[in-house]
Amino acid sequence: MKEKAHQILAAADWLLSKDIQAVFSAIDRDGDSARVVGGAIRNTLLGYSVPDIDIATTATPQDVMRRASNAGLKAIGTGIDHGTITVISNGFPYEVTTLREDVETYGRQARVVFGRDWTKDALRRDFTMNALYVDRHGYLHDPLDGLEDCFARRVRFIGDPDMRIREDYLRILRFFRIYAAYGEGDMDADGLGACLRERDGLRHLSAERIGHEMRRLMAAPKAAIALRMMNDCGLWEIATGGLARIDDYDALRALDGIAAETRDPELGLIVLAGFVREDVDRVADRLRLSNSERRRMMTGWTVYKQFRQADTWPDLKWLLYVHGRQGAIDGLLAYWAAFEGQYRTGSKPDFSKSLQTLRTADIPIFPLKGADVIALGHPPGPGVGQLLKSLEQIWRESGFTLDKKDLMSRVVINV
Repeated sequence: MKEKAHQILAAADWLLSKDIQAVFSAIDRDGDSARVVGGAIRNTLLGYSVPDIDIATTATPQDVMRRASNAGLKAIGTGIDHGTITVISNGFPYEVTTLREDVETYGRQARVVFGRDWTKDALRRDFTMNALYVDRHGYLHDPLDGLEDCFARRVRFIGDPDMRIREDYLRILRFFRIYAAYGEGDMDADGLGACLRERDGLRHLSAERIGHEMRRLMAAPKAAIALRMMNDCGLWEIATGGLARIDDYDALRALDGIAAETRDPELGLIVLAGFVREDVDRVADRLRLSNSERRRMMTGWTVYKQFRQADTWPDLKWLLYVHGRQGAIDGLLAYWAAFEGQYRTGSKPDFSKSLQTLRTADIPIFPLKGADVIALGHPPGPGVGQLLKSLEQIWRESGFTLDKKDLMSRVVINV
């Protein structure tokens, strides 16, 4: 198994690049060593892309800064008090962290000392599959036997799961998020039990940290499985302050193959938590969503309600015109997830056809402006807006086919 890992890692493009080798050359010297650690190795072994690369080293932060600068690399003390330096090589940032040992732990606060023991550094990490190291030549170092767990896609805490969680309660959400991204089979029973026992610790975390982790979780392939288990354990309610429509979310994620939007947290939260309009604001506040995320949720929820309340199938072009392409698609997907069974009876228009229409149809643009009708002699004032509104209705009823000339002729008639 180690030989297989070595072959995979030694051939990895990111390890063969001149950029990372320049970082190694700068740091891996004068009695110190440096190794890539964690996610880059896990992702490479499991066939996923590698968005960022972390490096662990026995060199002190001050030595990392000095050696990187001497080698012509940019070094930024982004977390120097905690041993982390960002080294930039050819525009790509590498987080380089000195080996650490936890001496005392108080919840999230631990007294950390820098060290040179790779096993002790591994013992302070979260999951066995993340405690893997590789040197500049592609040789794997596996101090805690995490390689087998990695290839088996088994997410296990290092050591005592309860202790790992008490060091940082965010690891509860990370347990579910890593499983949703990489896991196979049943969740680790020991880890799941610890998350259940320590769940009240989530109440002590900031909304920003919970929101960040929940976004990443909901984008993962197996988010529906992980969120169902979270809900069963009472974790969803603690994290979001409300109930969850898990079956609806299962139906939404069944569309992963035809709609990339199903992995977007904004749409997922509409389906999971958007019982009423106030839920949108509550969840957005609870998870500290951005204004753009909140707006997308509110627009999608509004369209969803229009689908739900309409006696007949809504005019898709009108939805595009009023709510935009993203809002219209989100609303359709949310409605399908909540009322999926209706489409099997043939009582509603074909879902796939409607989705395709929303993706490809041109968004209508109302061809008239206030200045156009004023130029025809209509007096300025509130009457202009009223006239435009009535003409817009006529334009809509025509199937958006009337052009500017047609509408202008009606202005003359109505003046």
